[in-house]
Amino acid sequence: GRTTLLLQTLQPAMLFADGPATLRLTGGTHNPMAPPFDFIDQVYLPALRTMGVTADCSLLEHGFTPAGGGLLECRVEPCAKLSHLDLHDRGELESQKLTVLVRQLNTHIAERMLAAARKQHNCADEDATIEVLPDGPGRGICCVYRAKFQHASELANACGEIGTTAERVGARVGKSMKHFLSSGAAVGRHLADQLLLPMALAGGGSFTTGIPGNHVATNLSVIEKFLPIKSRIEDLERGLWRISLER
Repeated sequence: GRTTLLLQTLQPAMLFADGPATLRLTGGTHNPMAPPFDFIDQVYLPALRTMGVTADCSLLEHGFTPAGGGLLECRVEPCAKLSHLDLHDRGELESQKLTVLVRQLNTHIAERMLAAARKQHNCADEDATIEVLPDGPGRGICCVYRAKFQHASELANACGEIGTTAERVGARVGKSMKHFLSSGAAVGRHLADQLLLPMALAGGGSFTTGIPGNHVATNLSVIEKFLPIKSRIEDLERGLWRISLER
């Protein structure tokens, strides 16, 4: 199971609970088709904190597909009111970090994945690392590439899959980060749809992003059926878009 998606489903209710709450979720923490723990910790939660959320997340055990067995813990304080998020300028690039997480696989696979990502978008030698994890529930490998700006962060990632070469996985991550850096957007394509519900609960907000994916349209359609929110998606040209929500 994808623990991070379950976390994002439960967290909005926890924000308006009567007291602090702690979630302990076991299953997959680094899965295809879901944000990895690193994204939650380094991109999603920092964005929510700018809206007044007090929450932190700890990874107690990595869980790779298909074995799962990972464990994450999230602590959330109740929030009387969420602040509007208006994020149009990401600011200057402060740091980049490319990491390949690997467990119970030959490190040569991780080296090839790291090299392929750097071939698409390079970073300094000291910012490109391989992290060999202790033995755990199952073997796996995941490539994560984080860029931290003054006002926002983005993380590109991909997990290793049977039948897909390490080079292809690494190249996918490198290309994704290269595309985001050249876009000028403040919010990445995955974070864009994940911020919509918190923004709606806050009563509005806006941000710039790349070409909106189908998840954005789906999310907005559902939100507008439950909350008195109107949305607007504007093409700012040259691949930059602005998404706005207001009551």
